Amino acid sequence: MDIQSLQEICEQAGQENSSFWEIIQQSDCRENGTSCEESAAALLEMYHSMKDADAQYVGAGRSASGMVGGDGQKLRAYVESGKNLAGPFVGKVMEKAVRMAESNACMGRIVAAPTAGSCGVLPAVLIAYDETYAPGEEKLVESLYVAAGIGQVISARASVSGASGGCQAEIGSASAMAAGALAYLCGGDDKTVCQAAAIALKALLGLTCDPVAGLVEVPCVKRNAVGAVNAVEAADMAMAGITSVIPPDEVIDAMGETGQDMNAKYRETGEGGLAATPTGRAITRTLK
Repeated sequence: MDIQSLQEICEQAGQENSSFWEIIQQSDCRENGTSCEESAAALLEMYHSMKDADAQYVGAGRSASGMVGGDGQKLRAYVESGKNLAGPFVGKVMEKAVRMAESNACMGRIVAAPTAGSCGVLPAVLIAYDETYAPGEEKLVESLYVAAGIGQVISARASVSGASGGCQAEIGSASAMAAGALAYLCGGDDKTVCQAAAIALKALLGLTCDPVAGLVEVPCVKRNAVGAVNAVEAADMAMAGITSVIPPDEVIDAMGETGQDMNAKYRETGEGGLAATPTGRAITRTLK
């Protein structure tokens, strides 16, 4: 895509009397030489793949390391018990984020959104919203354009790679994408979408990528749930009229700079953070 800033998207939308998602759709069509219908069909297929991955979750499944599996099933049971503090919607978001991330660790089919390590965040928010509020597939596709536009700007100005920028670049970016998409689904305008993304990304600024034994399992799976819930609260704050003091594009730039300054041991090398704890090192020795 030829988009470099969220402000640019909003300005272009205003000039053309269109919306955020339409600017992204137009950019996608130009880049890939497709029609609007073909572009939308590709995103709808992606959403169906997300739903299929969620539906095909196997609660009894375990990753090859044995560290991951079954927690999505536990969350579902707890939410259904009515005892969870977060309530049914946020509980569903948490459950679906964990299910998707566990499926990734167990070699199931997922949609990298924007990465495999952060694959649970966006689907969890979209599918939970779909099941609860039934906005229709057309609206969901539009929200995916919104998420894609936010992800593109982050990729252009910073990074979505844990090896490049730490987990803030993966879970943080996914959370920003999900927050913007959710704000759109809730009726937010272009400014609100961007504010939701900024609030979500700010909350996870500096998050390290420290996978135990180098596997996308611990702490990655649970961080997907954190990123998804963070997206919900960011969308709610933006919808309430709360704004980020630091403009959205500057928040993205700050994330990029933070990633560049981050010590290499906190960027997917498995040499720092949780991976370097006594237990983390013991697990690494056992698996190797």
